[in-house]
Amino acid sequence: MSTIEIFEPAMCCSTGVCGTDVPQELVTFSADLNWLRSQGGQIQRFNLASEPTAFTGQPAVVQFLEVSGSDGLPLVLVGGVVAMTGRYPGRDQLARWADLSPAPAGRTELGLEDGACCGGGSC
Repeated sequence: MSTIEIFEPAMCCSTGVCGTDVPQELVTFSADLNWLRSQGGQIQRFNLASEPTAFTGQPAVVQFLEVSGSDGLPLVLVGGVVAMTGRYPGRDQLARWADLSPAPAGRTELGLEDGACCGGGSC
């Protein structure tokens, strides 16, 4: 099973699912990550604001940032190889990269981890 690493732009909290105006793509992506983890998928998520050393420790990420800057994020590595840039993968892509069965249809659960959201206030 390949390890999936997501390198994200600076966000106010670890998932970006916080504050009053949350982008739907982050809500969907957070649910997809939780689904993947529940299936045994190995995935790591790094926020530029809170984990900058994770970015500098990966040569592929450093090279990407030198060319595209942080505006090109998110960056997805699968087994250390660049698999996607500039957008978040869908559940089917995550399942394929993790060598899992295709995702079930319909995904209404959010299933955020404890502490994943900053709460009712701003971050």
